[in-house]
Amino acid sequence: MEEVRKVLEVVAALIFDEAGRVLATQCAPHKHGGGWEFPGGKIEPGEPAEAAVVREIREELSLEVEVGQLLHTVEWEYPAFHLRMHCYVCRLCGGELTLREHVAARWLTADELHSLDWLPTDVDVLPWLAQYMKKLG
Repeated sequence: MEEVRKVLEVVAALIFDEAGRVLATQCAPHKHGGGWEFPGGKIEPGEPAEAAVVREIREELSLEVEVGQLLHTVEWEYPAFHLRMHCYVCRLCGGELTLREHVAARWLTADELHSLDWLPTDVDVLPWLAQYMKKLG
């Protein structure tokens, strides 16, 4: 009989500024080894994914975003659970960047995407993101 694995549904925000750069955030060393990620978090029960993006970015970074298209969904197996990460393109609308859960943040151009030590799940997003950014010009 096959084991039923817990599925953790999360969102990630691909936040773009006016210059067409995307925001990357670095985890604290005790959380995921200090790797870089796209900010986001868990979807609450009954919460639409888009609402989770807005809430998480407000909570983690004090930023206001407008959620656009779903760019990619990452399916990732961890030893204890299956992660499903929905990655949304977002436009920065306001707020002042305040790092509440992260230790650093960087705005990246398409050429800089591969310059960071990304978490494995976020690495899976990079080809999709690079293609999207290429279309933006």
